[in-house]
Amino acid sequence: MSSASDLVNIFRRFDAEGPYLAAYPFGTGHIHDTYRIETGEGYRDLLLQKLNNNIFHNIPGLQDNIYRVTSHIRKKLFLEGESDINRKCLTVIKTREGRTWLQDDNRDYWRMFFFIPDHHSYDVVQSKFQAYEGGKAIGRFQSLLSDMPGPRLYETIPFFHDIEKRLETFHSALRKDPASRVENVKDEINFVLAREEEMKTILKLGRQGKIPLRITHNDTKFNNILLDENDRALCLIDLDTVMPGYVHYDFGDSIRTVANTAAEDEEDLSLVAINVEMFESFTKGYMEQVRNVLNKTEADYLAYAPSFMTFIMGLRFLTDYISGDIYYKIHKPNHNILRARAQFRLVECFENQLDLMKSLISRYY
Repeated sequence: MSSASDLVNIFRRFDAEGPYLAAYPFGTGHIHDTYRIETGEGYRDLLLQKLNNNIFHNIPGLQDNIYRVTSHIRKKLFLEGESDINRKCLTVIKTREGRTWLQDDNRDYWRMFFFIPDHHSYDVVQSKFQAYEGGKAIGRFQSLLSDMPGPRLYETIPFFHDIEKRLETFHSALRKDPASRVENVKDEINFVLAREEEMKTILKLGRQGKIPLRITHNDTKFNNILLDENDRALCLIDLDTVMPGYVHYDFGDSIRTVANTAAEDEEDLSLVAINVEMFESFTKGYMEQVRNVLNKTEADYLAYAPSFMTFIMGLRFLTDYISGDIYYKIHKPNHNILRARAQFRLVECFENQLDLMKSLISRYY
């Protein structure tokens, strides 16, 4: 973590209003170092972040994405007569030189936002109302950005949800078997092999021009949605992965976490199931925002998105286990294979409820 004097010096290089009174580490994120900057009475507090350029290699490109996206959303909210825009969208604070990022003498990158007061975020959805508001937040984000002009956004993590690339990595790990674990996971490998062609469906639809490439968040776990003091949706945060994608990525990943009755690494697979009420509540909120944006093919294939995104996560966990646990942090022996099994069980649950999910989506489309 950075010293107080370092933070003061960084703060002064941004075009921020108000004095620097104090800085506190903020949040539970594992990628960037985040500080809440306390300012004087009558001024907004700020969020200052030291960025991890080991994960994100092109910080200027990433920051350009975020600035373009938030500027467009703010403009749309203003035209709609939205009140309190600074709570409904992140606000990028530029440096005194007019950049959306700065690089310090140690070649570390920094950025600054207005701090959004009186917000809540939840790791686990606690009510149908929260699920509904989460669906609204994801849908509104996609709807507001559906007409953003200009060149294509920079791809901050190339091939992030590209199932073909994930499968290539998986098959490479199988061939090399660097940790001599392939024999231990034959059932899981067969699970993947039985579904790998089907799981390319969304990618194929995109290549065929049947669904458009849009601007998507790509990391829509529920704690990236800010809710107000009454649990009503404010905005999405953690915009580092905002880039071109298919709407199914955001819908599917949200449902993977919102509607799952068990933890991501649950060992007792009998506890893994779908909470249909949470699914319906989220879907209702989501479709209210996007029903006039999505084409029919996009809507028709939304029901496949939860199993697709859950399959990708299980595949990534399985690949990491076979590779010797080189990517994800593990907290107990065999953690990655336990994660993979829980995700694959959830895939089966989504497959078994496919017709029900289709009917619920159709109800709100």
